[in-house]
Amino acid sequence: MKSRDIAIVGILLAVGAIVRYMSLLIPGPIVSNLVIAFYSLAIILVVPTFREALGIGVVAGVICALISHSIFPPANLISEPLGAIVCLGAYLVLRDRFVLAPAVTTLLATMASGFSFILVALIAVAPTVLGKFGTVSAFLAVTVPIVLITATVNAVVAQALEVPASRALSRSTGQAALSPGARRVDDS
Repeated sequence: MKSRDIAIVGILLAVGAIVRYMSLLIPGPIVSNLVIAFYSLAIILVVPTFREALGIGVVAGVICALISHSIFPPANLISEPLGAIVCLGAYLVLRDRFVLAPAVTTLLATMASGFSFILVALIAVAPTVLGKFGTVSAFLAVTVPIVLITATVNAVVAQALEVPASRALSRSTGQAALSPGARRVDDS
């Protein structure tokens, strides 16, 4: 990964960490995770290799585990790398197919991350979940809507920021900015 790409990823993860820290004001068994929107945007902008995307997910997982009040913060160490891999795979498949590829990619990444977080939390701290919520169904009734709402918000954020971010990055390298799905026109 180029140093420029590392800087982009680092800046976006830092922004995500700040937003996540501010989201701690909202109580709940899991935290609405906007870090996913920012690591998805980073993956969409730099299109890393599989290993690099996994590394982005691990760093995001550490950030999310450290800045959390969720029922089981270490679950982020599994859910975020999984979300980053889903993001990369989905984007590689969708990027040339339609303009809303960043939104769909981020939606899928957030759902993969959120639902895997719920599963890991259920397995790891089942007694705590049952003690606090009574049943697994009650826990799911609270957490699934949080994942779905967060996925929608993250999709909107990533889609809204992708075009201006890619244009800004294109200007910094002297390339003409193109939105996803746009075709370069030959000037000759």
